[in-house]
Amino acid sequence: MEATIWKPKLLTAIRKYDRKTFMADLMAGIIVGIVALPLAIAFGIASGVSPEKGIITAIVAGLIVAACGGSKVQIGGPTGAFIVIVYGIIQQYGMQGLTIATLMAGVFLILLGVLRLGTIIKYIPYPIVVGFTSGIAVTIFTTQIKDLLGMEMAQVPSDFIEKWIAYAQNWRGIDPWSALTGLLSIVIIALTPRFSKKVPGSLVAIVVMTIGVLLLKQYAGITSIETIGDRFSIHSELPDATVPTLSWEVIKSLVAPALTIAVLGAIESLLSATVADGVIGDHHDSNTELIGQGLANIVSPILGGIPATGAIARTMTNINNGGRTPVAGIVHAAVLLLIFLFLMPLAKYIPMACLAGVLVVVSYGMSGWRSFMAMMRNPKSDVTVLLLTFFLTIIFDLTIAIEVGLICACLLFMRRMAETTEVRAILDEIDLNEDADMERGNLEHLTIPDGVEVYEINGPYFFGAGNRFEDIMARYNDRPQVRIIRMRKVPFIDSTGLHNLENLCLMSQREGIAIVLSGVNPKVEAVLKKNHLDQLLGSDNICNHIDLALARARELTQ
Repeated sequence: MEATIWKPKLLTAIRKYDRKTFMADLMAGIIVGIVALPLAIAFGIASGVSPEKGIITAIVAGLIVAACGGSKVQIGGPTGAFIVIVYGIIQQYGMQGLTIATLMAGVFLILLGVLRLGTIIKYIPYPIVVGFTSGIAVTIFTTQIKDLLGMEMAQVPSDFIEKWIAYAQNWRGIDPWSALTGLLSIVIIALTPRFSKKVPGSLVAIVVMTIGVLLLKQYAGITSIETIGDRFSIHSELPDATVPTLSWEVIKSLVAPALTIAVLGAIESLLSATVADGVIGDHHDSNTELIGQGLANIVSPILGGIPATGAIARTMTNINNGGRTPVAGIVHAAVLLLIFLFLMPLAKYIPMACLAGVLVVVSYGMSGWRSFMAMMRNPKSDVTVLLLTFFLTIIFDLTIAIEVGLICACLLFMRRMAETTEVRAILDEIDLNEDADMERGNLEHLTIPDGVEVYEINGPYFFGAGNRFEDIMARYNDRPQVRIIRMRKVPFIDSTGLHNLENLCLMSQREGIAIVLSGVNPKVEAVLKKNHLDQLLGSDNICNHIDLALARARELTQ
């Protein structure tokens, strides 16, 4: 891998590293590690895996993204955006399928970085990003209702609409103590920032509610509040590295989910790095960041983890607490590792309703409802893409939502670009006051001679412009001897435009009508000559400006 492609920020950050910077990174790393703990557990459980897999992902990804990525302050780990994808892949392909899909996604991310496609990810239309992010938020909220309210349900349907139908049918099974635990957790998380900016509300809620539930169980005999230990067996040992068995058939079947993981991971990590740049006044290397994310997603599943990406909330926590180099991200991973090895058994006492409350707050933050509502005032094409992506994410899955959203956005963009090209017919006289493609002297108008039609194309000559040109010509029933096409405002012409222009020339020649081009810029003329249209038209019929084109038309009409 060329050094110019992969340039980890860690290598440049440690060149001028000092004790003061280390102490700032150390404190930031410790705080971020504590903040990441409840989120890693919650994201792991919500994704359909055990809580320790969420922490392992945070440790591995946090270390590799910091050491190998292109941002000084990026914190990697499991995020809420992946919950829906990971849960769906496990349901359809099992844990083995998720491991392979994550490995493939890591390879795709590295390829994106090596091919220098990091900047292209930033051009994914904003309505798609808002649409699927809001859709994921609603989906996460929906998946947490059972645990939040302690509902007694044999099985929760995977379909969004069926989930809410099942909730409505089982509302009598709500456990009031679990519901109280979940709702109090949300209140604590919401109120904590008013008293402390350093201590995360999620950690306060977990500590307070875990102690509260233990006291209720010990002294009040209330045992209906489900905890992590009631559902999972907690292990505090690092698993052995395992490489899954690969086959071509399995790889083919997992291309779509792997691409979804890679695209979403790339978008979220680069968005997080961009936001961080604006705060610390730095510029991340997008291609190096993608390579770092790719490496993290290759190592994480081998060690028993799930997909990971850059986490905006944890990255901002890192910045706000003084982190300025990748060392803070490495410290955060080390803190999580120590907690995992020595304190993980205590996680079994955490109430499931409390974790559900944490994820409800996460989903609210992800929803971006203010951005969503603001976009509803945008042009109809943007609103269409937004709503389509949003509802497809909720009703079907993120893979379909991104694919259909991108196709729809591309089609609407093509339509909008086609509409920017104006084709008009000029009758009787040409106003020279607005013309810049000739030296007009004292003249203000040029008279169009009999037997000559003048058309002007204003904008790129590509798809759509040719059909519009033919529609305008069809309005005039008379058959001229010469058609002048003014192209002074045509910045470029594509293959579709060339094809339409060639067809127009051939059709006109069959009808005995000469075509004269006026004001062709050098770039467009070079394309015409490369495709031999100058031979079809005749080099004398390609003129620099309109007075020469009219003079040529007079010659042809005599």
